[in-house]
Amino acid sequence: MKVDGIHRRTIWVDADGWSVGIIDQTALPFAFRTRRLTSLEEAAEAITSMAVRGAPLIGVTAAYGMALAMREDAGDRAVDAAHDRLLATRPTAVNLRWGLARLREVLSVTPPADRVRRAYAEAAAIAEEDVEVCRAIGRQGMALIRGLHQRNPHRPVNLLTHCNAGWLATVDWGTATAPIYMAHDAGIPVHVWVDETRPRSQGAFLTAWELGHHGVPHTVVADNTGGHLMQHGMVDLAVVGTDRVTARGDVANKIGTYLKALAAHDNGVPFWVALPSSTIDWLLEDGVHGIPIETRGDEEVTEITGRTADGRIERVRIVADGSPVANYGFDVTPARLVSGFITERGLCTANHEGLAGLFPDHAERSARQRAANDA
Repeated sequence: MKVDGIHRRTIWVDADGWSVGIIDQTALPFAFRTRRLTSLEEAAEAITSMAVRGAPLIGVTAAYGMALAMREDAGDRAVDAAHDRLLATRPTAVNLRWGLARLREVLSVTPPADRVRRAYAEAAAIAEEDVEVCRAIGRQGMALIRGLHQRNPHRPVNLLTHCNAGWLATVDWGTATAPIYMAHDAGIPVHVWVDETRPRSQGAFLTAWELGHHGVPHTVVADNTGGHLMQHGMVDLAVVGTDRVTARGDVANKIGTYLKALAAHDNGVPFWVALPSSTIDWLLEDGVHGIPIETRGDEEVTEITGRTADGRIERVRIVADGSPVANYGFDVTPARLVSGFITERGLCTANHEGLAGLFPDHAERSARQRAANDA
């Protein structure tokens, strides 16, 4: 995707050939800044602080974190220690676990003297795969948007998003936004209702920023507006991303997604979830009771960052002093509320049969692993 006419990705290896560059998403939308990661700890901090965020990008960043760790110490204990340190940064996103497991498996069969080179190569491969997967998701999902446009060609297709499942959450293209970008680029008129997505405002800060830079018509709305829009026929399709999908189709995504799915179900609005296959947790069935829900710091709720009239970036408190805060980062939408999944291999129903039909290789491998675990 482009920033001020220049193609950018969210993560890259710098010109020195080893340090890792990232877009610092904590500075958006008020400033575009990049950061240089030079160590395992800096990679872990970037994930924890949400300088990088979004399940696919977290997985890629963790992979590069393993590569940086190998520069410090390429011994067997260091591999396990780096894996465990990065795994603890964000508990909900399954791509983190998947990416780290892939790196540890590769490094376990690589001699220590070659682990630095091999780790960088594997991290780069994961990054390139993510780009291609997101591009494929875009092609698959654009068919939904094209179909809606053909039914009513005299007005734009109105979509609603929640949080940021755009290219800032991946390496490029995004998941939920990839079909939107492709439809827009193909000349299909679209308009996006962008949930602000409190408390971190990823919709208002990030989704609106990237849609604006790509020229996609959009409108930012308060989180509680979606139900009203759906009641009045102003949403044709709701499409969101996800941090984890269970084998039976339950969806963990940014807090507030469940409420959007309920409103969509009540108003007959299609509610689709875009995801790469790496986000499917084949070993877990019950998302409501089985997916760990990250709780985050009070300050995300009690404070907000904004730009003053004279151009200063300030952080201010918006909650009464002394009031306790609960900050749940995610919720789980049961599969029964999901119209279907948009994946790199096609569209499917939100259940085990639909997922296994598209990914029989993954389903069979996980079944064997569950059987081994039970034994």
